[in-house]
Amino acid sequence: MAHDPHPLTQHVQRLVQRVRAVDRRRPLVWDLLVTGFFVTAGLVDFAGGGWRNVAHNTGVPGRLVLVLTLGLTVPLLWRRRRPMAALAVMVLFGTVNGGTGAMLQVALVQLIVLFNIALRLPLRTLGRAGALMLVPLVVGTVRYPRGSWDQQIVPQVWAYALIALLGIAVRSRQDYTQALVERAHRLEVERDQQAQLAAAAERTRIAREMHDIIGHNLSVITGLADGGRYAAAKSPEHAAKALDAIGSTSRQALAELRRLLDVLRDDVPEAAALTPQPSLTDLDRLLDGVRSAGLPVRTAFRGRAVPLPQGQQLTVYRVVQEALTNTLKHGGPGATAAVDIAYADDGVTVTVTDTGRGGPPARDGSTPDPDAFRSGRGLTGMQERTSLYAGTLEAGPRPLPATGWQVRLHLPKISASPAPTAPEETAR
Repeated sequence: MAHDPHPLTQHVQRLVQRVRAVDRRRPLVWDLLVTGFFVTAGLVDFAGGGWRNVAHNTGVPGRLVLVLTLGLTVPLLWRRRRPMAALAVMVLFGTVNGGTGAMLQVALVQLIVLFNIALRLPLRTLGRAGALMLVPLVVGTVRYPRGSWDQQIVPQVWAYALIALLGIAVRSRQDYTQALVERAHRLEVERDQQAQLAAAAERTRIAREMHDIIGHNLSVITGLADGGRYAAAKSPEHAAKALDAIGSTSRQALAELRRLLDVLRDDVPEAAALTPQPSLTDLDRLLDGVRSAGLPVRTAFRGRAVPLPQGQQLTVYRVVQEALTNTLKHGGPGATAAVDIAYADDGVTVTVTDTGRGGPPARDGSTPDPDAFRSGRGLTGMQERTSLYAGTLEAGPRPLPATGWQVRLHLPKISASPAPTAPEETAR
């Protein structure tokens, strides 16, 4: 279980964040503040004579000490824009500082420049900077030896190394944070792209559903209206039945359209969103509507029935619906249709055939034009549905000498829970 950080830690973090915010907004102001602080500290050390407490030579002229103080602190202003140039100037004054024996403590300011070099420049530049900083150290040790070389040089070298490692560590942390920020940005872009793709896919699905619902039901209504008009004069009873069928088909179409369009609403109720799509149990109602529109349909079920996932059932339903709708539109007078559903170990096969003309008439009215049927949206929608389940779909004229059109759908088997058995073969 995660614990909240200590209040002191939180306070330090907030303070660091504020400092970084000021540094990002006004870097020049921050550089002036930092440089001014160390220049002031150096001048206070010079004016108070404190530098003599650590100097190897207290006889250094005061003007020279003042120049050295400014030369070791003012270049700090350029530590970010030109860190190597600032370090070179500091090393020059530091060499004079060590050679004269003044040993001003303000010379340690060059460690800040070393940190910035490790933070911003390549590692090979950091190596040259470290070698450059050894010059004042060696000159001071040779000019004013105090004890052994390792006692004077090694501690300073360790200090340089620690500062360089600190700069590298901070740099690595910044690079890691930047990588996380870029990755989060990429994920946001990918999320937006996925949302756009999902929206496009949903629009395609809705368009396909609208085509199936409106196209089929309007074809049925048109067939019923034509039949009712001819029956009105001779058999008013049949005309009344046709009107009843038109009413029920219209209400069914409106109900399906309302359910589909409710999905597009932001405030869609949970019940509307969970309303099931048509399945194989709704085939009887579909076939009854087609028969009432004047198209005789024979159905046959073969093999041992197996349960299909809801998506596959919807695919079978829509393919049968589209095929029968096209028969109503293009089959012509006297056409009949047959729906054959065969279950096997490798999946389910649905074959819809008709005895009509096989497609809309050509321009001269003589022969059917199969390409006109293939250019419609219905076949494309059937193929899209089939591809979702790695199935195959074939649609075209029946082999000669037979007439009419045939649509054959095969969906491979998907493992599902066992279901009650069905007769080996039934037909009606």
